[in-house]
Amino acid sequence: MTLEFTHKPDYFLSAQLVIHHIKNYLEKHPDAQNAIFDLRDVYELLRQDFASATTNLNGIMNIADEYKLETLNGDQKLISNYSIDAKNNSLLIDFNADALAALKDGKPIIEPDATITE
Repeated sequence: MTLEFTHKPDYFLSAQLVIHHIKNYLEKHPDAQNAIFDLRDVYELLRQDFASATTNLNGIMNIADEYKLETLNGDQKLISNYSIDAKNNSLLIDFNADALAALKDGKPIIEPDATITE
């Protein structure tokens, strides 16, 4: 008897968790233009999935940085830049100013299409 077991990470769900965390952060820090998150907090956020908080984090962030908001200049990405600093155990995120203003104005976040893989 054989038992096949596969584990397929859900990057889109993890990206949604990251975006929700960012939105909560921005509600608490309305003047923020960037954020620094400790990777231990990211680990907890991603349901203590070590692979998602380390090896797969770049893939998750590649999806998270596709979330947009409608602005006067068209749809703009919320995350303008991010970097993972393993030495300092942190995730650094820069935000797009136009998208931040739209978020503060109550515009909904536009999710990327999960059926399209880049």
